[in-house]
Amino acid sequence: MRFRFCGDLDCPDWILAEINTLTRMTSVKMKLLCQQVTKSLLGEDMDYERVKKLTADAKFEPGEVKASVAALLFVLATSARHGIDGDTLSSELQQLGLPREHATALCRVYSDNLTSISNRLKDHSLRLNRLQDVQWRLDTAVLDRDQMAAELRLSLQTQEPASGTCGIHSLNLSAQQLHLLLADLKRAASIMDPL
Repeated sequence: MRFRFCGDLDCPDWILAEINTLTRMTSVKMKLLCQQVTKSLLGEDMDYERVKKLTADAKFEPGEVKASVAALLFVLATSARHGIDGDTLSSELQQLGLPREHATALCRVYSDNLTSISNRLKDHSLRLNRLQDVQWRLDTAVLDRDQMAAELRLSLQTQEPASGTCGIHSLNLSAQQLHLLLADLKRAASIMDPL
């Protein structure tokens, strides 16, 4: 069976398992847990102590707490990503076995925060690494009396926007590869100029 909140695909098996786990909570605590997960989706820090307290009555193991939070993150994020309304999401979650009260609690939090979640997902989509530094060196070698070979050595330092971690990427280009790269970059720039 296909579900709209999963992008018109089958629901992953691990989500089905976690829906069964989430049914052990009360619907009120489900709503409070969804609020904590939504805070995390919106870039705020999740209060893990509060999450543990919310799941303590249902006697969740530490692994079940993490898996339940991951399942709620998946449901909320993919639903917002695919533009699902709260009523459709509630119906689909009930089809998967989530009790009506639980689905209503989750969808109330989802509907209240749909615009914020969607904006956050848009702001953090297609984030490419930022170029921090470029170093280069041209090496030449004499092959014989009339011939020389040149090789460009590039070292690119990049930073990932989300985590801030830096990485260095090194590459060596022959003269022919350098000409092809330059031609491709010029073609890409000419395509992007009108935009």
